[in-house]
Amino acid sequence: MTKRWDPAQAEAIVRAHAQLEGPLLPILHALSAEFGCVPEEATALVAEELNLSRAEVHGVISFYHDFRREPRGKIVVKLCRAEACQAMGGREAAEAVLAHFKLGWGDTNGDRSVTIEPVYCLGLCAAAPAALVNGAPSARVEPARLIAAIEAMR
Repeated sequence: MTKRWDPAQAEAIVRAHAQLEGPLLPILHALSAEFGCVPEEATALVAEELNLSRAEVHGVISFYHDFRREPRGKIVVKLCRAEACQAMGGREAAEAVLAHFKLGWGDTNGDRSVTIEPVYCLGLCAAAPAALVNGAPSARVEPARLIAAIEAMR
């Protein structure tokens, strides 16, 4: 469950990690774990505590795909976009899933139940196309079965 932004809790997280060597990534991961994302409000707090510019903190948040400004859905579906998966029907599977949920890449639906994200190789090339659903790998993905599995989880 995603928690609402709490400045006091965020400050406690930042201070708990600030003395680590290279503290920025651990702080951002901890904020993301606590709030389901790295809220915009966290940028100034982190920058001030670590004596960085807001631009530096924002640059790290925007560079890494695991950091988001808005919480992901309860179900996170990562569809492989690498060449092997595309050659084995990944493009068609992705189009079907995106169309079914009426989402674009990286989007979360209105009730925050589903997020669809691209990923570039899951290492399941021999069993393409591949996906991760809440971290669980799926191989030889068939669109109808994948959609049914996601709907059952909702």
